[in-house]
Amino acid sequence: MDHDRSARVWGAVRAVANGATPSLAHAVTACAQALSATGAGLAMTHDGGLLEPVLATGPEIRELDELQFELGEGPSGESAATSTPVLEPDLAAIAAGRRWPAFAAAGGARGMRGVFAFPVAAGAARVGVLTVYRREPGPLQREQLEEGLVFADTLLVLALDSREGVSADLDEVIEAAFTARRAEVHQAAGRLASQQSISVTDALARLRAYTYSSGLSLYKVAIDVMSDRLHLDGDRRPGSDPPPKPQPTDPETAEKEQEEDR
Repeated sequence: MDHDRSARVWGAVRAVANGATPSLAHAVTACAQALSATGAGLAMTHDGGLLEPVLATGPEIRELDELQFELGEGPSGESAATSTPVLEPDLAAIAAGRRWPAFAAAGGARGMRGVFAFPVAAGAARVGVLTVYRREPGPLQREQLEEGLVFADTLLVLALDSREGVSADLDEVIEAAFTARRAEVHQAAGRLASQQSISVTDALARLRAYTYSSGLSLYKVAIDVMSDRLHLDGDRRPGSDPPPKPQPTDPETAEKEQEEDR
């Protein structure tokens, strides 16, 4: 590692910390600033499972990281799976649309063009992925790419404690991310997997597919599945009643549907 570059990165993190103990959040913010990005987000894995978005420099970036989780596609997940950087200079390009059709369209609709994901990992220690977002298309310059890699290493150092394996900072961030909202999604995937005799991964993919086609949030779909208000294809037992029709919440919509049924 270039020690001068490492020193600059740590200096940038300490500058953002402004006298406080450097944290994961400080490093994510410093990375976005150093790479002249719109923002950056950090998604982490708990016990080697699915990536969970845990930190972002702002609401817009948080939404983009959440979209990757909800859609089940995007640079972050690919970087985590391969343990290599995934660098997309333009979400509007044909290649990006083929690679991640749903996320490329959603990200482009929000004005994002360049997305660059760096694995926060070293050997078997796979902690998560640092993702940098830009409104301008185009690749990172060599200096920026190298700095992105150093920032990912810096996040790994902040996350891992040489004595106990995982730092308290990481524990707090991950616990904050695994809220009731996220737990509901995993519970719904587990229930769907049991009902349809499929893997939890396939069940989560089915939930995500319905989320994308319906325009609802993944959390809302999960809540409806858990409360039996929504039955996805294949989760109804033979001979059982058909899935209930979703009930409109708008009185005018309800009245209109009643007239159509007549």
